[in-house]
Amino acid sequence: MIASSLQSCHLGPGISPEQVISDHFFLYLLKGSMLAYSGDKHYHFHPGDSCIARKNHLLRYTKQQQDGDFKKIVIVLDEAFLKRFLARHRVDTDIATSDDSIRPVKDDQLLTSFIHSLEPYYRGEAEIEEAFADLKREELLLILLKNDPGLAAVLFNFGAPQKIDIEAFMTRNFRFNVPLERFAFLTGRSLSAFKRDFQQIYNDTPGRWLTKKRLEEAYFLIHQQSQKPKDIYLELGFENLSHFSFAFKKQFGLAPTAVLY
Repeated sequence: MIASSLQSCHLGPGISPEQVISDHFFLYLLKGSMLAYSGDKHYHFHPGDSCIARKNHLLRYTKQQQDGDFKKIVIVLDEAFLKRFLARHRVDTDIATSDDSIRPVKDDQLLTSFIHSLEPYYRGEAEIEEAFADLKREELLLILLKNDPGLAAVLFNFGAPQKIDIEAFMTRNFRFNVPLERFAFLTGRSLSAFKRDFQQIYNDTPGRWLTKKRLEEAYFLIHQQSQKPKDIYLELGFENLSHFSFAFKKQFGLAPTAVLY
């Protein structure tokens, strides 16, 4: 168990609030719980759990407080830092690995000791002094690679996403509210190539298809599973309830609440 005085902290470059993970990061949960959704998998994290969230993947998460509090440690493993690490250490990057958005990290004595070792470096609002930041990130990465050598193939792949199957990707990720440019990038295409390939597969534009697909999912959740519109519209990629209700009625001729029972 981590000492109760350890506060939430962030180490490394800022994390984008977007649902596209812009840099790999390590997360260790200190207090509270967290639900994460990656398009095809759900994850539930409790105090003492840790993971690597992977760059160029989609992720949505919900924080749940414990006794009115939520505490975590986030350590960003950005490309500049990883390249400096690679220049100093010999690493085997040829080990096959999965493409999951979240890679759970197995707890062990070295990792536990590392988490405890962070406490003396905190200052102010849970910030680690800059002089020690890269040293602690390097220590963490050495521990992670020792425990899971397959991480190297994940972390030290600096290329852009490769061209992948649009249909499988969109079926898995249509609920995420991100710009089309992001969908295009994550499928290994320019925006124009993405729109062209999308039209060939679906005979529709990405924007119209996304709206229709999200509304069909909403109808199923409301009518078949009795879920309330206010509880699902954000999870289905709509920015506000009024826009969702307007689009739903336009599509089905009924307000969302009319199909609730």
